[in-house]
Amino acid sequence: MKIDIDSLSYDELFELNYKIVERLKFLDSMHTHKEMMQFSPGDQVCFEAPGRNKQFGTLVKYNKKTVTVITESGQKWNVSPHLLSKVKDVKSNKNKQGKIIDLHKK
Repeated sequence: MKIDIDSLSYDELFELNYKIVERLKFLDSMHTHKEMMQFSPGDQVCFEAPGRNKQFGTLVKYNKKTVTVITESGQKWNVSPHLLSKVKDVKSNKNKQGKIIDLHKK
């Protein structure tokens, strides 16, 4: 597809630029929304914070472009969903009692 912009006036170029920027914003918004829908409020997540160790917390809210995460230390972060990873909940297995067999008994 070839678009000849050389013949467009200043006003036409300005309008074309506006439409391109709006379309790009829309596509970015759709991409962010798709990434956001991979998570649900209450999910255990982690992310790399700039200049800090990996942060672990709970997703509590969707925002327009980010999600709100409350970390284990109680800090509130607004994080882009593409920076998040789901965390497997291993704590729930500690409460389950299994049968222990001593293999060294004779």
